[in-house]
Amino acid sequence: MENNPSSSTSDRKLIERNRRNQMKDLFSKLNSVLPHQSSRIGKAIDYIKNLQIKLEKMKEKKNNLTDIVRSRTATMNMELKSPQFKIQQMGSVLEVVLVTGLDFHFIFNETIRVLQEEGSDIVNASYTVVENAVLHKIHCQVDESANGASRISEKLKNLCQWSVG
Repeated sequence: MENNPSSSTSDRKLIERNRRNQMKDLFSKLNSVLPHQSSRIGKAIDYIKNLQIKLEKMKEKKNNLTDIVRSRTATMNMELKSPQFKIQQMGSVLEVVLVTGLDFHFIFNETIRVLQEEGSDIVNASYTVVENAVLHKIHCQVDESANGASRISEKLKNLCQWSVG
């Protein structure tokens, strides 16, 4: 009986050793088929580092642009004692750019009124608020005579002078 338990133990050890060797061989085969892990991880690390560098550059660019906008806005606020406008005619399209302070609400409405009185068809009107200034853009259709644009310009000039005085 003593041989039997001993034989059984050595059989189990042999079976386990064979199982481990077989697993080792299978793992080696699997490892040889898969791409090398360190190169994939290295590429991922490089990609993340490049993204971090890009992010830092973009943050720096954003900060620079923000500083530029703030300085221009500060300059514009110092200069913006009265509404300012610019008119540009390209064929039958008239673009009116009106820059006002936040407290000149009525100027936009009056500008629209002047344009309509002069027979312009308003195609598009938009505005953007930048700190203490409002930038209005108005696109309209007009007849192609330079006379209409100059009349509109003169009326808007008077309107802007009237609003301050």
